[in-house]
Formats: sequence, structure tokens, C-alpha cells
Amino acid sequence: MTLTTLPYLLAFATQGEAWRFTGFLLGVEDGNSYIAKMLRGAAGDFLFRTPYTAYPQRGVLAFLPYLLLGKLTAPPAQHEQLVALFHLYRFAAGILAILATDDFLAHFLPERDWRRWALVLVTLGGGLGWLVVLLGGPAPGWYNLPLEFYSPESFGFLALYSLPHLAMARALLLWGLLAVLEKRPYRAGTLWLLMGFFQPLTVLVGWAVLGTWTVFPLLMNIWRARSGIPFPRRKRRTAFQRAAVVAGISSPLVLYTALAFSRDPILRAWTSQNIIASPPPGQYLLAYGLLLPFIGLYLWKTRPEGIPPSVGLLLGWVFLLPFLVYAPYNLQRRLAEGVWVALVTLAALGLRTVAAPTRLSLRGFQLLTALLLPSTLLILAGGLLSALRPAPPLFVPAAEVAFLEKSAALVSPHEVVLTSYETGNILPAWMPAFVVIGHGPESVHLADLRPRVAAFYAAETTDAERRALLEELDI
Repeated sequence: MTLTTLPYLLAFATQGEAWRFTGFLLGVEDGNSYIAKMLRGAAGDFLFRTPYTAYPQRGVLAFLPYLLLGKLTAPPAQHEQLVALFHLYRFAAGILAILATDDFLAHFLPERDWRRWALVLVTLGGGLGWLVVLLGGPAPGWYNLPLEFYSPESFGFLALYSLPHLAMARALLLWGLLAVLEKRPYRAGTLWLLMGFFQPLTVLVGWAVLGTWTVFPLLMNIWRARSGIPFPRRKRRTAFQRAAVVAGISSPLVLYTALAFSRDPILRAWTSQNIIASPPPGQYLLAYGLLLPFIGLYLWKTRPEGIPPSVGLLLGWVFLLPFLVYAPYNLQRRLAEGVWVALVTLAALGLRTVAAPTRLSLRGFQLLTALLLPSTLLILAGGLLSALRPAPPLFVPAAEVAFLEKSAALVSPHEVVLTSYETGNILPAWMPAFVVIGHGPESVHLADLRPRVAAFYAAETTDAERRALLEELDI
């Protein structure tokens, strides 16, 4: 986590009289939105209302950690306080995610060396996308970058590097699954209830994995029954009861969020614009393909009746992956959350079956890890280079920041300011106010408003047309 913080510290050291650092080295538009959420909390909000739309909002219980952190700040130098708290949150959440991953791996890999190398691969590893970058870019029909360069849920490093709520959600997801394996459903349900405050969508991932794992032993016992091995119905019933307890305890925030986003017209419009689609299957094959032969090796060496129930959870999770990431859902790519941990664990188990946990098989796993680290090194190198070269959007002109900070005293936190899209993304992170447009998903009716805002500033637009927009949105 110290390693992930160094590029940010370098960027802060680079800013000066001409430039101010936004606090983010990638995903700056979203990064500004998180600081804006914190600033809304500082302005007194407890329910979330996005500052990136001018339409009236009722408020919803969402992004609560960001709103609460914002309440710890006050002028002067409030933006610096907000960014510092964001990165402290990121640092702490990252440590918890790493500790949770270590605990989860220890359930399957009791040998310390194996567990530590698996932990390195989970937290710092990626796919073979670095080969695509070195060879000059993706093939036609692919996304602009391989998965590990833009998808925090598909691996692990990007969440540690940039998105604390996703790192925190992963920690709680893994600790909850570990509690499930230890037959402690009330603990698992409570952990996932807490997870809902950070990322409700991850609770759905947990439910899907839990549901598959609950059914998996039933299928295995049907297989065993063919060999004459009986399976008491009472055990089957108990497994379903535990799953019901976990789902019941962890459901309130998920149900609340689903209801709020389906009934509120502003949230519904936001949802329709928030598209996080999965890339073509070839990208997932490039991301995870190097691990699949070792998972196949485990299945080949281990007869179905010899697979422990806990490993059945991992296998079920991997089996679920294509159904989750290509589900008819606007946030489908987010549903890959945590599967990287399952894939790495199964690959380690597969290598261990070659010659038990010997030094030779461990060397093979270390070599595998080394082949999957270069993408992270490229990400860090890119961050360091960007930190040394002040330029938009990572840096904002100091004169523009000074204007925003002075204007904050003239504008109420409940008023709407008209800006271009680019300025609209920056403004709510530096002064507590609402804008008409400024964020892809959160600016409601963006496709309609963007040309109207552009027309407002056009010379040929009449004052009557300008006043119509000002009055319609109470600007």
C-alpha cells in the first residue's frame, strides 16, 4: 500500500504555482466525483444527492463512507483535506483487503510460502495484457486496453491503487465467504450487511457464489449416490438454512437500494446511463487463460468425490463467471468482483498436485506469478510519469482553482451553477454546488443537456433562449 501511494505523493510534490493536483492518477473524472461526494457531506448532507445534476433530488442512503469522511473537513485548504482523507481511506481499505485475502488463502493453502506467493499474485498480478501493450495495442473489436488496465473488479491491484470502497467490499466479501466455510452464517451475514454500505452490488456476487456452493454439494452427492454412498437429507436441509440466514441478514441495504433506484426518477435515469459492459470473451481469456491449465490439472488429478466442499465453492465461483459478466445487466463487468482470488487459489492447488507442496512445484508457481506482474509495473510506471508532467485532467490550472475557491463564498451549497462539461466535472470537487452536466452517469439527461449547454455559450443564441435554460433548471 505504501508502493501504491508513492506516485500520488510525487504528484503532490510536483504541483506548484501553475498547477494543482486533483488527487488522482487514473479515472480522474470518477475521482473528482468522489471528492465532490465528500464535499457534499461537508456541506451537511447525510443522504446522497449527486452534485452533477440540476434536477431536484430526494436523497438516497448511498456513498455513506464518503459523506461521513467529508464531515471531518473545513476551509481553508479543504480540497487538500478531502484528498488526504480519501487516500487514508484507500490505504486502510487496501490493508484490510490484503489481510482478508491472506486469511481466505490460508483456508486452502496452509503452507506459508505457497500462501504468500498466492497473496502476491492476487494483489499485484494481472493477465497477459502487457503483451498486447508491448506489441502495439489491441486487435480490432477489442476494448482500447486489456482488462487489468481498467477493470478493478477483474483483478486486485487497481482497487488498491484507486478505489477504496471496492477494496473494502472485497475484504468483507472474502471474510464473509470464510465465515460461510467455517459454518458461521450469522457472522457472514453481518459482514455482508456491512459490505452493503460500501458496495451493495458485491452482496449480489456473494449471494451468487453462496447459492452455487449450496447447490454444488447436492450435485456431488448425487454423483456419490451412484457409487452407493448415502447422503442424509438433514445435512442438505442445514446447508440451505445457513444460506438463507446469510442472505436474510445481508439483504436490507440491497433491497433498499434496488427499491430506491427503481422508484426514484432521477436515480432511474442515472442507472440507465451507468453502463459498465463486459469486454469480448477474448479479453477474459487473455486475462485468466494462463491460470486455466493449472485449474484443469487439479481437476484431472483429483477425482470428483475427492474434491473438498470448500474447493467446490471456488469451482462454483469460476463456473459462474461467464454467467455473471454477460448477464443482461448494465453493470455486468462489476460482477466479476473477487473471482481472481478463486482463480489464483485453484491454480496454486493445481500446481501443488503435481508433486505435492514441494520446492519444485513452488518454483513453478513463482514463475507463473512473475509472468503476471508486468501489467502492474506498467500501471505504476505510467502513474510516476504522469505525476512528473503536470497537465489536465490530472492537474488543474492554479488560477482556475483560485477562482473556484473564491467563488465558493458567493454560492450557496444548494444552488446550481452552469458550466461546460469539463468545468462541471471539476467544480463540485472544489466548491459545494450543483452543476448541470459534468459526469457521464450522474448527469441526468446528459445527451439532451450537453448540446443545450453548448448552445448557451454560442454567439448566435438569443438571450431569450438562454433565459429559458436558466429558468427551467433554476440556475
